[in-house]
Amino acid sequence: MSEPFNKRPPLLDFDVAKAQLLSFAAAPTITEDVPLLKAHGRVLAKGVTSPMDVPAFANSGMDGYAIRPTDPSASPLQLTVTQRIVAGGYGTELSPGQAARIFTGAPVPPGTYAVVPQEVVEVDGDRITIAQTVSAGDHIRAQGEDISAGTEIIAPGKKLKPADLALAASVGVTHVATYKPLTVAILLTGDELVEPGNPLGPGQIYNSNRYWLQSLLTEIGCDVLDPGIVRDTPEETRAALRDASQKADVIITCGGVSVGEEDHVRAAVASMGRIDLWQIAMKPGKPLAYGKANDADFIGLPGNPVSAFVTFVLMGLPFLQVRMGLPAPSPTLEMLTADFDWPKPDRRREFIRVRQKTDAQGHVSLDRWPNQGSGVMSSVAWADGLVDIAPGQTIARGDAVPYLSLRDILDRAK
Repeated sequence: MSEPFNKRPPLLDFDVAKAQLLSFAAAPTITEDVPLLKAHGRVLAKGVTSPMDVPAFANSGMDGYAIRPTDPSASPLQLTVTQRIVAGGYGTELSPGQAARIFTGAPVPPGTYAVVPQEVVEVDGDRITIAQTVSAGDHIRAQGEDISAGTEIIAPGKKLKPADLALAASVGVTHVATYKPLTVAILLTGDELVEPGNPLGPGQIYNSNRYWLQSLLTEIGCDVLDPGIVRDTPEETRAALRDASQKADVIITCGGVSVGEEDHVRAAVASMGRIDLWQIAMKPGKPLAYGKANDADFIGLPGNPVSAFVTFVLMGLPFLQVRMGLPAPSPTLEMLTADFDWPKPDRRREFIRVRQKTDAQGHVSLDRWPNQGSGVMSSVAWADGLVDIAPGQTIARGDAVPYLSLRDILDRAK
């Protein structure tokens, strides 16, 4: 006799489950050439190589005088100013004993020994005197000193920021090859869900998951499809998944992946593809599932808002980053002092919501939100990080505990 579909499997270790999940994240293959001004936030598919030297010519690093002394070791140096060179202009070759008035960014004329800042030069008509010692090459930006022609200036797999676009523009690049953004469909399931602005009926709650999930996906550069709330029937669940699988690269659901009689999502996914991962030894977030719905990746988040958020940040977000063409992220753990007790260990790995505080002496410690329930979204809005608690571990006030910064994780993903 086959086992019932809703039988709970053994809980998967958090690290094992995360490694398995990332192994299913296929790198993107579809690329698009986009103009620089449309490329912000895109992931670079092909490295950008400079076709030119930067600077393209030797130029002055400041306002002053380009000089060619007859005897550089003489003190003071006395020279005759024969020309004036501004940025965008050019000069003629200097002869020994000559100088040129020059401005920042202007090309130094042939024969230039050094550029001298105007602040140390005494001027008398067309004659200048320089009392301080001058070395060859002072204040001259050499051709190619920043970038040499043929150098890769932006490596593939980089999410393009404003400075990257400016760098590409500085070498004359107009378009870059980027991966096509991921299309992610979000399906929010549950007869109990109501959109804000509508009255709540008996047993109903407002659909808060839509608001953090859609905004976060948009923020990291995904194109989001959101068809609305999916009611708890097998027929509507299958229809919504079938439609999403034809349009999206990834489907993310909130709810419907547990073992309740009204949790239809996991069964519907299995009917049109497969379930590869389910039930993780983490708290909150145990019902996390991964599979394929036709050709689309499927990630099933828990329905409880805190569980869904924490699971997405720790598991779903790294998966999407790899699918977008980025390297797998490695969150940094920082050891900080707990200003709370956690006396009751759990058999699962726990992630509790905390916030840093600094005392008058500058010592940083962690407060925890008093109610760590999986439906308490106020804890997520309040927290700036998570404490990672190993299975069976207790915490006493004053212990050093591993802290994960939510701000750091989310900022890196933008």
